[in-house]
Amino acid sequence: MKYYIVAGEASGDLHGSNLMKALQQRDPEADFRCWGGDLMEAAGGELVKHYRDMAFMGFLEVALHLRQILNNIKICEIDLLMYEPDVLILIDYPGFNLRVAEFAHNNGIKVVYYISPQVWAWKKNRIKKIQQFVDEMIVILPFEKEFYEKHNVPVHFVGHPLLDAIDSDIRDSEAVQQFRLLNQLDDREIVAILPGSRKQEIVKMLPVMVEVAKQYPQFQFVVSGVKWQDKSLYDKYLKDSGFPLVIDQTYPLLLNAKSALVTSGTATLETALLGTPQVVCYRGSAISYVIAKHLIKGINYISLVNLILDKPVVTELIQYEMNSKRLAEEFEKITFDEANISRMKEDYAQLHQVLADSKASDNAAEVILGIRKLPSNA
Repeated sequence: MKYYIVAGEASGDLHGSNLMKALQQRDPEADFRCWGGDLMEAAGGELVKHYRDMAFMGFLEVALHLRQILNNIKICEIDLLMYEPDVLILIDYPGFNLRVAEFAHNNGIKVVYYISPQVWAWKKNRIKKIQQFVDEMIVILPFEKEFYEKHNVPVHFVGHPLLDAIDSDIRDSEAVQQFRLLNQLDDREIVAILPGSRKQEIVKMLPVMVEVAKQYPQFQFVVSGVKWQDKSLYDKYLKDSGFPLVIDQTYPLLLNAKSALVTSGTATLETALLGTPQVVCYRGSAISYVIAKHLIKGINYISLVNLILDKPVVTELIQYEMNSKRLAEEFEKITFDEANISRMKEDYAQLHQVLADSKASDNAAEVILGIRKLPSNA
């Protein structure tokens, strides 16, 4: 079969690459064309465009890059028709992917959506487009299955693919065991700083994180970076701090860290599954924040950890709360408060049980391979 896959950010690239490997095990003739990143390309996909040219965060940022986004959509539509895939697989990234879903459906291409947009949180009008243009939803959060069933959308819950990525024997890997040596770190306890992967996230979060970190010289703060961002972006905020930057070593860093300052996103769930106490940080543009606050109704949390367990497992410092005073207060709770740390790790254990190690990538591949049997979505 020919598979066309669209992912618009780093987490989608990770999950897309694992899905591709699962499909290859079942379909020796699998051929992939994709929008994604290095991991999907390494898994055998012919890369059309890298997500670094697509990852815009917030309403203002999207508005400022609207011409580029619309041009990318047009490129994708033309490329899709030329490739003639058996199935289009969309991974999250709803503003772009729902436009592509409509185009594909109208041109007779089967559409599978893997990893749902957060339509249950905001922009619930998007459910109408999913009903019209998506043949099958493949969801990774337990409560999403009930949501889509209620809206009469064909849906499969497959488990969370991060449990595929976080291998059970990762703690014994050389990258983890030799992390200090490989990165020339000293003997102080490590604290992880995860400022996000998008430029907008790094610009907003990293300066505040660094300001707080400087108050605790007894710890060695280590910043997690991504190789597709220019190193000068990190250097701008780290040049006077002495904090080391490690590239694409998030899991070894977290497994060696006493605690972590984490930008909201998939990284919060990764941090929890690896067992590291954390405080969740998010700050966008003022305009984006006001619009989002107006649109999001009935949702009490932004981090996946809290959303899945439906309780405040980790503290979320959002927008104006994301300042050096509040971040320092919460850092002390996840680093020095043993009762709080113990409670958080107990909740992390519950999170593992809820998500269950169900081999999500394998389950999703089975659903996709049955796509020829699905009736066309009318």
